Amino acid sequence: MKEINTESMLMQLRANAALAQNKLTGVQEVGNEANGANFSTLLKQSIDKVNELQKSSGDLAKAFELGDPNVSLAEVMIARQKSSVAFESVLQVRNKLMEAYREVMSMQV
Repeated sequence: MKEINTESMLMQLRANAALAQNKLTGVQEVGNEANGANFSTLLKQSIDKVNELQKSSGDLAKAFELGDPNVSLAEVMIARQKSSVAFESVLQVRNKLMEAYREVMSMQV
């Protein structure tokens, strides 16, 4: 089994946090623009990333089940959790968008 390098994982988490911070800044800039195309692009990229995480998680799980010595249980569990957290965040964004849509549709003009 392959050992997990904690330093590498910590560096990856920090890089992801920095990337998320940059995306938040980008979202604020998009909010100031009248152009909605940037939001749709950001949303599509997020959904594609979640899809990619779920596929890679499934592939790792399958490799582990088939007895691949290069895949550890810890890697599979971490990939599953990343996939789960990403899916849950997209689901929450969807719920907020639906809530906002319902609120706008119930407004009287």
